[in-house]
Amino acid sequence: MARIPNEQLIKAIADKFDNQVTVIGEPYELLTVETGREQIIDLLTFLKTDPELKFIFLTDITAVHYPELEKQIGVIYHLHSLTTNTRIRIKVFLTEADVHIPTATVLWDGANWMERETYDLFGVIFDGHPDLRRILNVDDMTAFPMRKEFPLEDPNRVDKKDFYFGR
Repeated sequence: MARIPNEQLIKAIADKFDNQVTVIGEPYELLTVETGREQIIDLLTFLKTDPELKFIFLTDITAVHYPELEKQIGVIYHLHSLTTNTRIRIKVFLTEADVHIPTATVLWDGANWMERETYDLFGVIFDGHPDLRRILNVDDMTAFPMRKEFPLEDPNRVDKKDFYFGR
């Protein structure tokens, strides 16, 4: 099968989800959409099980932290249709006060470790996950290292003065 044009993919999603999914853009022809946590499992299920789309491969689940935005935490899903060689990126934004989102392990067993990593590094809680615990950091760690909550450099370091770097 040939690659699914983004316009056809947008139409299929819009027909099913109306205004619940918003197109953000198409950087490098990679369709990027945004939805809410209430619709994410329905959208992922549709993309995986639709007989024409067949996004059967979950490439990645990760997150981003934008502390300057109202909804600071973004959970990002990358899907790939192996039959049409089409890819899509789905984003769900959450506030730091409520970082709960349903687990994708109900659709892909491989989401297990991806969600554990996202929890470990960003603190996103995947509701319904079979074994949500840290995977890279020690269990008693209280911070989430990929969040932008700390200054980039220690102001007390003497070897980090601007004049050493020609600034």
